[in-house]
Amino acid sequence: MSSLGARQEALIRALVAGGELPPGFNAADTTVASVALIRKRAGEVAHHLPMVRHTLGDRYLELFTAWAVGRPKTSSHADAQAFVAHLQDIGELPRRPWYRRLPVQYRRLRQ
Repeated sequence: MSSLGARQEALIRALVAGGELPPGFNAADTTVASVALIRKRAGEVAHHLPMVRHTLGDRYLELFTAWAVGRPKTSSHADAQAFVAHLQDIGELPRRPWYRRLPVQYRRLRQ
């Protein structure tokens, strides 16, 4: 990669989507930055899903991180939708009975 733009693009892919780290960057430093970005993203999704966050308790960050690594962020709302679907798929959240008890503002996430 010779252009600055291409290197920046590769760095972003490495930080948020599990891409290969471009030459010249410290792997330990970028790992720290990547973890911080995942935590920030987890917080944004938790803001959309406070009941899910509460339900999962201490396991929320672990489950979110396992899901998010290698998945680039599109938007917090899209992340929230996809994460809830993932949790339902792996049996961490029930499908319909739990969903129907949600207040109307949370039902929009599954549409």
